[in-house]
Amino acid sequence: MSAAHFLLPLLLIVCLGAFAQEHPSVSAQPNTVYVGADGKFESAPDTAVIQFNVSAQDDTSQAAYQHASKSVEQVREVMRANGIEPKAATIGFLSVQPMYNWKNPKHKVVGYRVTTDVTLKLKDFSKIGAITQQLADADVSETQTLGYTLDNIDEAKNKAVEDAYRRARNSAETLARASGRALGDLSYASVDTFENPRPVMPRMARAMTAMSVPATPPPTEEFTPQTVTVTAHVNALFNLK
Repeated sequence: MSAAHFLLPLLLIVCLGAFAQEHPSVSAQPNTVYVGADGKFESAPDTAVIQFNVSAQDDTSQAAYQHASKSVEQVREVMRANGIEPKAATIGFLSVQPMYNWKNPKHKVVGYRVTTDVTLKLKDFSKIGAITQQLADADVSETQTLGYTLDNIDEAKNKAVEDAYRRARNSAETLARASGRALGDLSYASVDTFENPRPVMPRMARAMTAMSVPATPPPTEEFTPQTVTVTAHVNALFNLK
């Protein structure tokens, strides 16, 4: 379909979106113009999100649970050592799973594994390097991921929508002028927003432990956090005067 074509003598439809997506079904009427446009909002992040799991395995479920409890206490100690109250972190559900010897025809249980997920949000980026390194040194987690976001992501989405709508209206006004008409009121609109999360340190907990040297700075030292980008797509139907 071309960028604009006539369905009726006074009906214009233009598709300007960069996203390959299906447009919603709209009952277009004469003397209207239907446009689509993309917009975005970019900002330096104000929140760092550290996510990691705590995992412990032992011969019995009780022993595995106690082992996991000790690992979680190590996490609390790391947080307190960096001036952060443990309640600042959120913890997920606790999972207890039996471990089987699959080489045994009877699939005998050989132990139990206890896991849970922890998420910590930080405003002070200067603490990221020390916390991630200390968690790795404590060897309580198999995975560790660092990402950046905005605390008020809804406001960022609103700004992306505003940018997309402005672009859509500009396109509609251009088409209206080109056809010798004037753009009227908005008759219909649909909105889609997309956040672009960027984890920058996946599955590195044990790897950092192996590579860490006392004189070596943390992996995040002196680097700038990646920009947070929120994009939006707006479809809009305007009346023509």
